[in-house]
Amino acid sequence: MLKKERMLILTEIVNQEGIITVADIVKQLNVSDMTVRRDLDELDKAGKILRIHGGAQSISYALDQELSHTEKQEVQKEEKKAIAKLAASYVEDGDTIFLGPGTTIEILASYLGGKKIRIITNSYPVFENLRQYDTADIIMIGGDYRKNTGAFFGPIANDNLKKLKFTKCFISANGIHNEAISTYSMAEGETQNIALNNSRTKYLLADNKKFNRDDFYNFYNLHDIDHLVTDDHISADLVTHYSQYVTLTQAQTEEGANL
Repeated sequence: MLKKERMLILTEIVNQEGIITVADIVKQLNVSDMTVRRDLDELDKAGKILRIHGGAQSISYALDQELSHTEKQEVQKEEKKAIAKLAASYVEDGDTIFLGPGTTIEILASYLGGKKIRIITNSYPVFENLRQYDTADIIMIGGDYRKNTGAFFGPIANDNLKKLKFTKCFISANGIHNEAISTYSMAEGETQNIALNNSRTKYLLADNKKFNRDDFYNFYNLHDIDHLVTDDHISADLVTHYSQYVTLTQAQTEEGANL
């Protein structure tokens, strides 16, 4: 089978299945594990599919079913690390910040250990990353618990957040399409909306795979975000397009630094 034909078939399989493992693809195409992984990496870079731990996901799958927290942790690792590191440099001693749910925000939390700040979060994984540090004051917002993201939301969380003000707010999203910022859960989106509205400066952290993608619930407008922090794998066309809506900054990945 020619490579071009194999890549077309592979893309079709991923789109039909939604999520599929490397092992299943090996069986279906009767090719080596290494070949499949190489093809998936190439298709991921071309924007045809989304590479996840142990397999691949179709681009449209998030509209039907959200990835698990573990699956999200395995996607775009280097990009998320670079974004989080740059975002941490914007936090100054004395800040009162809100950290929303999301694997990129969880990484950001791990870079804030030495700062003398107050941190408010509704994300249990973020709290877990923070509680080892002594310099920051941490406030955990409770409420209804959503296992898939580790976030607290709902009336209790929202009522508490409405009473608080932040110098800076850091949130992530599942999709950014023109001015619309979207996520899978309406309830989580509403909670993030409140936190953003109560913040002096608003930061959106999003890797290159989040652009030109929609999810179920549009919870904020990109025009109202102060800073969009992404990675250096985003195309020049996307940088030009989204810079119309917001101040966009690219974090340099290790791979980008070596180019």
